[in-house]
Amino acid sequence: MDFSADSSYLQVSTGSYKRQVYEVPSGKQLVDQAVIDRITWATWTSVLGDEVIGIWSRHAEKADVNCACVSHSGINLVTGDDFGMVKLFDFPCPEKFVRTCFC
Repeated sequence: MDFSADSSYLQVSTGSYKRQVYEVPSGKQLVDQAVIDRITWATWTSVLGDEVIGIWSRHAEKADVNCACVSHSGINLVTGDDFGMVKLFDFPCPEKFVRTCFC
């Protein structure tokens, strides 16, 4: 769960692997992708979204990547997966099958 930088929006990742964005405090779900794309997030812990497409390897299944976190500077992303790997990426990571730095 992550709040936008201005605390006007909240994003969550569901158990069915969907990213959902809500307005705060109304709780109304935001579905306009153009509006979602303009939101600046204070934190990023989601494994879902256009910003993190590159964290998924060519043969990964949805449940393989378990966690993600963007650095305080907002330029790096670290993930953890089912194979015990911790991977470091540039953030955002919008290109599929990007090369990683293993830690």
